[in-house]
Amino acid sequence: MNLFDIVNSEKRLEILEKQTLQKDFWKDSKKSSEVLLEIKLLKSKCSEFKEIKSEIENLEEMTELIKLEPDEDLAKEIIKNTKKLEKKSEKLELTSLLSEKYDRNNAIITIHPGAGGTESQDWAEMLYRMYTRWANKNNYKVKELDYLDGEEAGLKSVTFEVIGENSYGYLKSEKGIHRLVRISPFDSGGRRHTSFASVEVLPEITEDVEININPDDLRVDTYRASGAGGQHINKTSSAVRITHIPTNIVVSCQSERSQLQNRETAMRMLKSRLLDLKEKEHKEKIEDLQGEQKDIAWGSQIRSYVFCPYTMVKDHRTNYEVGNVESVMDGEIDGFIEAYLKYNIANKES
Repeated sequence: MNLFDIVNSEKRLEILEKQTLQKDFWKDSKKSSEVLLEIKLLKSKCSEFKEIKSEIENLEEMTELIKLEPDEDLAKEIIKNTKKLEKKSEKLELTSLLSEKYDRNNAIITIHPGAGGTESQDWAEMLYRMYTRWANKNNYKVKELDYLDGEEAGLKSVTFEVIGENSYGYLKSEKGIHRLVRISPFDSGGRRHTSFASVEVLPEITEDVEININPDDLRVDTYRASGAGGQHINKTSSAVRITHIPTNIVVSCQSERSQLQNRETAMRMLKSRLLDLKEKEHKEKIEDLQGEQKDIAWGSQIRSYVFCPYTMVKDHRTNYEVGNVESVMDGEIDGFIEAYLKYNIANKES
């Protein structure tokens, strides 16, 4: 599988740049913006590829030099630069796996605990922390949109946005049920518990995507935001909850300072949910959607996180697994993301 074809990418870039010189190019603003964005992405990938190629050639020259005249400092520099180059190459390879329509968009993520009260609510918060740490390590911004505290610990639900190029493309791999096995810190008997939490990942829908929603199908409620002493949200009396009556999809936002801003953000969230449902059900119109519910429980999990009696995190779709569960909970999930993207492409090609 050739993940990045530099020759065809440069040919494609040349074709697109010729399009921008045509007289009627700017007449269709939607199409022209799509072309310019593709040009930007292709230029970035081609530039990275050439940079890596140049650095490889430089390392080869340094390696030949050290064969002729051993130099300890130079040897250390070669090792250091090789490790850096390896990380660059891995990042380019991972980016090259992103080819679907909304991959470059921001990601909107919602986490819900399954049945099990405090235990599952704590697990949902652990997942939230994991994704926040992953985002920070990859220089993405995290914006919390809605947060509901758990009864004793953890959370009842959280919706947040991961902002940055390709964040949806990477994080779409996380959509599904996540299962935890551990000795519960909330069980005085020290027994082993199994908990579940669902992770929903949607692309943020940009303005150039048209989603027609009938205002009569919406119920809009406003309420006073509440949180853990202001830890998670701004103190405000302008939180907004929007219900799409035909599908019973509910979205909430309480992160902004005004009711108008919260409503606008909630509408973007609703559009993302409806577009995702529309594409799943292959429907032409939003009003034809039915919605669906899945149990957050056994048999539907995409990944298991085992803390006891052994340590392991395993993805059940790709069979990718690691033994260091603590590093995964600290946000080291790139291996799972890459395995899923390769698995996704392989399934499309077969």
